[in-house]
Amino acid sequence: MKTTAAVLRVAGKPWELAELDLDGPKSHEVLVRFMASGMCHSDEHIRESGGSHIRMPLVGGHEGAGVVEAVGSAVQRVQPGDHIVTSYIPACGHCRYCSTGRQNLCDRGLYAGRGCLQDETFRFHQNGEDFGAFCVVGSFSQYSVVSEYSCIKIDDDVPFEVACLVGCGATTGWASAVYAADVRVGETVVIFGTGGVGMNAVQGARLAGAKNVIAIDPVPFKREQALRFGATLAFAEPTEARAKLVEITRGQLADKIILTVGLLAEADVSNAVSMCGKAGTVVITSVSPPDEKTVSLTGSPLVGYVRRIQGALFGNANPLYDIPKLLGLYRSGDMKLEELITRRYRLDEINEGYQDMLDGKNIRGVIVHEH
Repeated sequence: MKTTAAVLRVAGKPWELAELDLDGPKSHEVLVRFMASGMCHSDEHIRESGGSHIRMPLVGGHEGAGVVEAVGSAVQRVQPGDHIVTSYIPACGHCRYCSTGRQNLCDRGLYAGRGCLQDETFRFHQNGEDFGAFCVVGSFSQYSVVSEYSCIKIDDDVPFEVACLVGCGATTGWASAVYAADVRVGETVVIFGTGGVGMNAVQGARLAGAKNVIAIDPVPFKREQALRFGATLAFAEPTEARAKLVEITRGQLADKIILTVGLLAEADVSNAVSMCGKAGTVVITSVSPPDEKTVSLTGSPLVGYVRRIQGALFGNANPLYDIPKLLGLYRSGDMKLEELITRRYRLDEINEGYQDMLDGKNIRGVIVHEH
């Protein structure tokens, strides 16, 4: 079949719309008609600079929601007509990591950067050339073929534009606070960066019972929104935030620091550690350039204060359990998801949407597919 998709042929160029040929689903694969896709910063990172871990050309998008159109042989998780969210990390449920409660590390995520399915072949093509699908999802296409292990069934009445957000950003941010940072009732939490991921770290910290939730972001719009999403204080830069942190904790500093800036820099880590109290935790959720060192510290401040630096992928969430759970919190009014959507875009407006994100105008832009 034919599908229209936003693709990257080389890094550093704008997204380009292309008509591609799409193969049907094979064993354990699902044909999805995407209805909506979140515009995550990770896609912008690969558009801007690519990386040795990324194969091009590829179809972008990894935060999708849609309808199952067809299934290949042996598929058990979903059936035609089901509404689904695609998890940007597959969860097979039976590998070593899934079976020990660490679905964010599922072995099926091996080919995320190459964009091929588990048999190491591709489903998107144009004039004999294979196109990968970012994170083996490709939600910037009207249709895609994905692994059944990337599919999470949802209730039919959940809006696709809302549902797509829990496929990556909302779950990653929320779980970075609740799981990776293990925020507890009464604690003080500092969050660096309040975009599509960080805003949900704010929500996660609030729902976990943090007493003080301090947001740091240079963009006034995002600071204003952070207060709406549960932050108790918001600052433009770390120095001012640290001074207030010392005051409100009587010098004890923060229990947990969560780094969700758009692109991690060495200064972010240093500032975070300087704001972390005794036995506190610094969670690094942000991505960084693959060949650039961003964690460079002397050991004494870590040892003497028994501080901990924790990496977090998907916030350490289990997508099969946590994606429906967050949608349940949305239903009960405890999780703001629709409010994350600043603007909706057509697929042909994708470059405008990402420019809006870079200009600090959006918490989350969402592409609404036309069929």
